[in-house]
Amino acid sequence: MKRHIITTADGSKTIQIDDWNEQYHSIHGAIQEANHVFIKTGFDAVISELNLNSLSILEIGFGTGLNAIITLLKAEKAQIHVDYVGVEAYPVLTAEINQLNYAELLEGSLSEVQFKSIHNISWEIKLPISEFFQLTKQEKKFQDITNINQFHLIYFDAFGARVQPELWTEPIFEKMYNALKPNGVLVTYSAKGSARRAMQAVGFVVERLPGPPGKREMLRATKPETFNDTK
Repeated sequence: MKRHIITTADGSKTIQIDDWNEQYHSIHGAIQEANHVFIKTGFDAVISELNLNSLSILEIGFGTGLNAIITLLKAEKAQIHVDYVGVEAYPVLTAEINQLNYAELLEGSLSEVQFKSIHNISWEIKLPISEFFQLTKQEKKFQDITNINQFHLIYFDAFGARVQPELWTEPIFEKMYNALKPNGVLVTYSAKGSARRAMQAVGFVVERLPGPPGKREMLRATKPETFNDTK
């Protein structure tokens, strides 16, 4: 499919998929969306609520690496040890990565080195990127995820239900539920009613929260401390 780089409202770039009229990140601000949905509502909230000094994260849709690099910088600033697993079925091309300006807008030369590192490391191997951040990139479809009770937090950043409805269904959210530890949290930019109902059907407790720029609401789903092992 034809793709090209576009600039979003906060000056950060993302990838546009022309055939779908779909973007990897919000056109209202790629960095703003990542900070609001995944850091403020996910990372910060989980660290505070669960009183953690280390955090295991699963990202559904590693894509451009934006969520990973922002999390890395946040982990270093907060001195929180993060074990990060990013799942991606179709890795972004190096030529596209080289056109993105996240490091420039975030922390200058330090994050530029780290941003390149997260894309240059081998897939399927856990490797340290910094003192507080280790990364495993997995090239596979989301349907093939089999983790059980492993993660504190899931960044659910799949393409929208308009173009990939199969990724927002009960079978996928059951895999997410199983992958989380008790009290684990899933955050996503979407507030679609069908996605919320699918989450609830597999056992999640779901909240509607204020969304990032350009979106009224988003969803945060929590796996209860007391849960059904048969799910």
